[in-house]
Amino acid sequence: MKSQIRPLLVIFAVLTVVTGLVYPGVMTAFGQAVFHRQANGSLVVADGKVVGSALIGQQFDAPQYFWGRLSATSPMPYNAQGSSGSNFGPTNPALADEAKGRIAALKAAGTDVSQPVPADLVTSSGSGLDPEISPAAAAYQVARVAQARHLHANDVQALVDRYTKGRQFGILGEPRVNVLELNLALDGKTAS
Repeated sequence: MKSQIRPLLVIFAVLTVVTGLVYPGVMTAFGQAVFHRQANGSLVVADGKVVGSALIGQQFDAPQYFWGRLSATSPMPYNAQGSSGSNFGPTNPALADEAKGRIAALKAAGTDVSQPVPADLVTSSGSGLDPEISPAAAAYQVARVAQARHLHANDVQALVDRYTKGRQFGILGEPRVNVLELNLALDGKTAS
């Protein structure tokens, strides 16, 4: 038994150093060197101040801003510490109530809801943190945002087009628009 204790302690010490210090240190250095922006949270800076992350959605509900997907996180929307979806199934009446509530909010903000509303504007995401919406969801809001900002709808649509990102590597995912980046561009356009 005593002959086994020394090798166990040596293995424990070696593995602690390798997996607890060396490996995390190498991965941190690699991340900082190769993926510096992503390793530091993909922070978005405006006027020298951090205003958010390109990876986590934010609450926008004023008519002059584009709105993102609903967030089901608690105790507040877009809570990165409490990432979760609503888990409402298609037969759950709460899902229909959530969609009706968002349609009512869109209508109250001045959005024309006579056309079909894109699903990503009336449903929560799986994580509750989605920073992006579909180009269709952005296009659906162009008239409301343009009217609230006293801009021409074509100018607002041009910004949407400029901030629309295509599929990753041309095949993965769907085209998308980062809501925070688009709203910051709108603020810059309105200020100038």
